[in-house]
Amino acid sequence: MKNIISAPELHELLQNEKLIILDASQPGNKAGLVASNPDLQIKGARTFDIKNDFSDTSSSLPNMLQDEQNFEKAVQALGINQDSILVAYDNLGIFTSPRAWWMFKTMGYNNISVLNGGLDAWIDKGFPTEAIGTSQVFDKGNFKASFNKNAVVDAKYVYENVNKSTDQVIDARGKQRFDGTVEEPRPGMRSGHIPNSQNLPFKKLLENGFYKSIEKRKEIFDQLNLDQEKPLIFSCGSGITAVVDLLGAEDILPQEKKVYDGSWTEWGQSKYPIATNKD
Repeated sequence: MKNIISAPELHELLQNEKLIILDASQPGNKAGLVASNPDLQIKGARTFDIKNDFSDTSSSLPNMLQDEQNFEKAVQALGINQDSILVAYDNLGIFTSPRAWWMFKTMGYNNISVLNGGLDAWIDKGFPTEAIGTSQVFDKGNFKASFNKNAVVDAKYVYENVNKSTDQVIDARGKQRFDGTVEEPRPGMRSGHIPNSQNLPFKKLLENGFYKSIEKRKEIFDQLNLDQEKPLIFSCGSGITAVVDLLGAEDILPQEKKVYDGSWTEWGQSKYPIATNKD
C-alpha cells in the first residue's frame, strides 16, 4: 500500500471487506490546532486511542510506545487481523494519524496508509460520516506484532550521538521552541534543542491539513543538506509530530529512520545538554 492516500482512494477501498479505518484523533494538543468536526468520524471507523490504549501508561512520559505484547493485545481488541488493510486518519488533517501508521510499521505491519487531509478531506468529498461514540464491538483479531527495535531510540542513544554524530537529528517543533526563545508549553521544561540537531517544523510539510507534494517536500528536505548515508532520528515535543516529519520523508529519503520517543518532554527535563539560538 501507498503510505499516503487520498479521500477518493480510500472511498474506493470501502468495497474491500478487509479494510479497517482507524480514527487516531486525540482531544487537545500543544500545537494550538482545533478540529473543524470534533464530533464526527468516518462511517465505520474504529477508535485508535493513542493516549489511553496505544501508549505505555506505566511511563511518566506521554505517548511512549508500548511493548510488543501489549500493542498486539490492543490491536487484536479492535478486530484487526494479519490480512487487514488499514487506513489511519485524524480530525486535524495530518497530526496524530502518522503516529498510528508508525506504530504499526514499527511492530512489523506494513499494510497501512494515512489519509491525506484527514477527516475534513473526507467530508469535503461528501463521503459518509457518523457521530463519534457509535457502539463498537469486534471479534478478537489475529494480528501478530513483531517489534523492530531499530525504529525507536532512547535518551541514552541520542546523548551518545551528540558527540558521535553517527545519526542526524531532526526536530519537528516550531522554530521558536527549537531556538529556545519561548517557554515550553509543558511546565518545568528547559527551552532549546538537542545539540547538533536540525529544525524542520512539521507544519512546513503541510498545506491546509494535507501533506505537500513529494516534489515540494523534497525541496524542503534538500534545504537541510542531509547526509544520505547517515540514519535519521526524528524528535519533537512528545513523539507525535516527529512522525509527521518522518512520514513526510518516507518516500523521499532513503536512509534508516528512527523516532526518539521521549523527545523534548524527556530531554527538556533531564540532565542532558541543550543548545539555543538566542541572540
